[in-house]
Amino acid sequence: MADLNKLVEDLSVLTVLEAAELSKLLEEKWGVSAAAVAAPAAGGGAGAAAPAAEEKTEFDVILTGDGGKKINVIKEVRAITGLGLTEAKTLVESAPKAVKEGVNKDEAEKVKAQLEAAGATVELK
Repeated sequence: MADLNKLVEDLSVLTVLEAAELSKLLEEKWGVSAAAVAAPAAGGGAGAAAPAAEEKTEFDVILTGDGGKKINVIKEVRAITGLGLTEAKTLVESAPKAVKEGVNKDEAEKVKAQLEAAGATVELK
């Protein structure tokens, strides 16, 4: 078996042109495309962020306004969050404000529908 640490050291000193040539040679040898392999491995954080942008899994439900039906919206906010009357009233009056954060898509859509039915204006982020 190859010494992986030595291999890493050897690859670390390659120039960009040498790395591109190595990529072409490996594509030919193995019959694969480096584009499919390089996308998930690219730059650690950057590669991880790209798939997240394609399919978002966590949403924030943002109350943007009470739609003139403040009392109904306060009641609905209390039912959704479990907040007391004063806290729910403060949340509604300080819109735009997050009602729920980091929830899945189904729950976010459900909360949005409940708030809109009460007269609120809501957006998902």
